[in-house]
Amino acid sequence: MLSKVEQYYLEKSGRELYYKPTEKIPVIQVSNFPELGKLTALRFIEWIQENPDGVISLPTGKTPEHFIKWVANIIKNWDKTEIQQELNKVGNDFRKKPGLDKLRFVQIDEFYPIDSFQHNSFYYYIQKYYFNNLKLNKKLALFINVNEIGTSENLPLDEIFPDKIVDLSLRTRYASTRLERLQKQTIEIVDEFCTNYERKIREMGGIGFFLGGIGPDGHIGFNVKGSDHYSTTRLMQTNYETQAAASTDLGGIEIARNRLVITIGLETITFNKNAVAIIIAAGEAKANIVRDSIENSSANRYPATVLQKLKNARFYLTNGAALRLLERRYKDVEKEEKISQASIERSVVNLCVAKNKSVLELTDEDYKSDKFGKLILKKTKKSAGETGKFIYDAIIKRFEYGMKLFNNEVFLHTGPHHDDIMLGYLPLINHLVRNPNNKHYFATLTSGFTAVTNAYMLKLLNDLKNLLSHEDFRSRFLEHYFDPAFSEGKNRDVNLYLDGLAAHSKTMKIEAVSRRMLRNITEIYEEDNLNYLEDRVDELINYFSTQYPGKKDIPHVQKLKGMLREWEEEIVWGYFGFNCSSVPHLRLGFYQGEIFTETPEMNRDVIPILQLMKKVKPTIVTVALDPEGSGPDTHYKVLQATSEALKLYEKETGNSNIKIWGYRNVWYRFHPAEANVYVPVSLNSMAILDDIFMNSYGSQKSASFPSYEYDGPFSRLAQKIQVEQYQTIRTCLGKDYFLTHDVPRVRAAHGMVYLKELDLQEFYEQSTELKKLIEDVET
Repeated sequence: MLSKVEQYYLEKSGRELYYKPTEKIPVIQVSNFPELGKLTALRFIEWIQENPDGVISLPTGKTPEHFIKWVANIIKNWDKTEIQQELNKVGNDFRKKPGLDKLRFVQIDEFYPIDSFQHNSFYYYIQKYYFNNLKLNKKLALFINVNEIGTSENLPLDEIFPDKIVDLSLRTRYASTRLERLQKQTIEIVDEFCTNYERKIREMGGIGFFLGGIGPDGHIGFNVKGSDHYSTTRLMQTNYETQAAASTDLGGIEIARNRLVITIGLETITFNKNAVAIIIAAGEAKANIVRDSIENSSANRYPATVLQKLKNARFYLTNGAALRLLERRYKDVEKEEKISQASIERSVVNLCVAKNKSVLELTDEDYKSDKFGKLILKKTKKSAGETGKFIYDAIIKRFEYGMKLFNNEVFLHTGPHHDDIMLGYLPLINHLVRNPNNKHYFATLTSGFTAVTNAYMLKLLNDLKNLLSHEDFRSRFLEHYFDPAFSEGKNRDVNLYLDGLAAHSKTMKIEAVSRRMLRNITEIYEEDNLNYLEDRVDELINYFSTQYPGKKDIPHVQKLKGMLREWEEEIVWGYFGFNCSSVPHLRLGFYQGEIFTETPEMNRDVIPILQLMKKVKPTIVTVALDPEGSGPDTHYKVLQATSEALKLYEKETGNSNIKIWGYRNVWYRFHPAEANVYVPVSLNSMAILDDIFMNSYGSQKSASFPSYEYDGPFSRLAQKIQVEQYQTIRTCLGKDYFLTHDVPRVRAAHGMVYLKELDLQEFYEQSTELKKLIEDVET
């Protein structure tokens, strides 16, 4: 039975609660991420009005951002007219203000071992965002406070697990040393804590209101793919996908691989058969796992399918997260008065892949065997052959445009982070830079400091400290080589590093990196005394030796890490002969390393982009064009700032002829129907991409903050994606198209890059639509 809030939002969506037979759990769809938080908050308020002393479990991370904001807003401003109108609109009785002080909170999960007072612990998160913010009652809560769980002989956790590694084989094997005996006893203490935690939850009648996100592998809490549906609270290892997702919180995959978790179980969540259990998901990046979790029968492979046990289980989704739910997508296409070309192409390309046939080989019978294909025949009144020929010609046109030779263009390549451009479309740049009549600028718009580990910084600083004892290195300081005003010194640093690469000289490369590191420290601290700078180096070595991984850095350390990434980007484009003046770094101010990032501001974030445009006068601007809620939040915010800057630039200059090239890289991909430029990628281009990435991005080559899709550096993932994209196009065109083509560049293709070219008006429209999906605004 639907609640009043759910009924309101279901009617507003124009959807059914679920579409049989494919959907096994009810779904409520909303248009955007903020609206998802508002729906969830209103449902929570509705529930606690009826259950003032109920048992609740609420999530951590970025997904509940708007839920937390809306709950706080509603409770704090309950008596204001606008809040009462919102409550009344969904059937909530605004005369019945709920108290939060009698609610019994159950923490869902936590890393182990971890100091609970670290800012990257979930205990710290719930204290900050739920207890301090919403004023829940700590005395009624069940916490997973690792500091209070206990240890063998009451020793500090750092003494029992000095390397932070917990070996769960000690549960069953003989402990052969005193340290192992302490570890074994501590594991037993944690296991006992978990059993008691589970018992206390059940004594309260189980969880009454559970709200959770869903991980890339489908995990709820830390119940990873393959978890037993009858699992209870336990200490356990996680899988790679979960470790990759947690790497940002913990300061790198190296730490996440060895960090265990304490989590409530799937049976814990479903113990109370009357529980309201809601999974929230936003963005197209979650669409595949959402589909698998909703459309599959109960199976350990998909943890969320356990919710089929509960009559009050729901998925609350944005349209992006619901994108691959079969029946909903079909209904959308069916409603189109005239079926769009994008819908036709998406369906036919998918059919080609499913049947392993080219678009010209598909028959009417193939179309009729597919739900969408059948609809295309009906709506277009065209045969499979006619539709296939049209799509074939469209693909060829896009492919040929991807090999077009450009002349007298000014390219402003923009990237939210320092490797976004090269991971997105370096194989195309390989060809564009060969024409000296084209000009290129490679602008990174944020400082990217969060992607540099403390361990890597410590290594570089120790290298610098060693070189500072060499007289020839010190003598450069007296020559003012490291003076920030000596801009040519930056180009010399890059050139020395590239010389070191060419000569396979580790010594030359270390000296080049150390020169740039000292130059950056000199600029940040505004020091002109070498002895004082040596003290600064020692201070930084101490800082990086003592800070726990994942802790937010102090401002000057953020800047130092960001400048390291800027140096790496200069090396990348130095490969092609571009000096530092062609590689601007904008360091937009909204990027501050917070879990909930700020919105771009005009003076701080838009004007710097505008000034760069006025300086370089671009004819083609490239942008990272990720869909709603997919890829880092930074990508979206940079896109909005760039869009606003382009509007101002167009207004000031009157130039409306700028082309926009939208690209995607390792975070999300275009479907072939979404892109209109296909660029062939040879094995040579793949080798160049990997070589440049691994030799330039010293901070990234060990993949400390990897994608959940691939356990390795981003360059290898980019190649994997390019190969998959090529195979899709090859299937659509037929294998012989590439094998027998007259042009060597086509025959050499084994990968493909997809781009989306837009004129300014099209780009503004797309960024505006994206803004509505992310920010819930009418623009």
